Amino acid sequence: MAKKTQIIPIGKRIRWARLDKKITLDMMANETGMSKEFIKKIEGGDQRPSVGTLLQISKILHIDSSFLLKEQDDTIKARSKAYTKRTDNYAYTPLTPNAENKHLKAFKIVVETGKSHAGVGFQHEGEEFVYVLKGRVEVKVGDNVNKLTKNDSLHFNSGVKHDLVNTGKTDAELVVVVYAP
Repeated sequence: MAKKTQIIPIGKRIRWARLDKKITLDMMANETGMSKEFIKKIEGGDQRPSVGTLLQISKILHIDSSFLLKEQDDTIKARSKAYTKRTDNYAYTPLTPNAENKHLKAFKIVVETGKSHAGVGFQHEGEEFVYVLKGRVEVKVGDNVNKLTKNDSLHFNSGVKHDLVNTGKTDAELVVVVYAP
């Protein structure tokens, strides 16, 4: 009989890593720009963090992002079920699942109709590339609003606060590539 491992929620993994590294909530908030309340919600499982948020948190905690992005259950059934992961308003599928120690990560993202990324605007060191496969989205980078439709793309400095919203009448599908130094 195969040994079944327990799935540890992302929030708990973040909290354990933060406490293990003796990083206070204040330190984490100051380094990420997120509020302490937002971080507490993530750690408590009340807020599902976006990919960008997880990449930012892993950098502050000096841990490989795969520790947060990768499912911790080793059963084949659980791995295939967890391949597409959900946040509050969108689903993402890693397109570079074996890039644990790499700076470049790619994801296929589906943003539900009329939804946006929940929580604070994204802001993380590096660059980001968005390619629209289907639908209509607006990507706000700083104060600039970029309206994108099928086959449009956008490359920007992800160190500038940015948000994405689905403005179409159908779910939007995107390929998002994040470079984090």
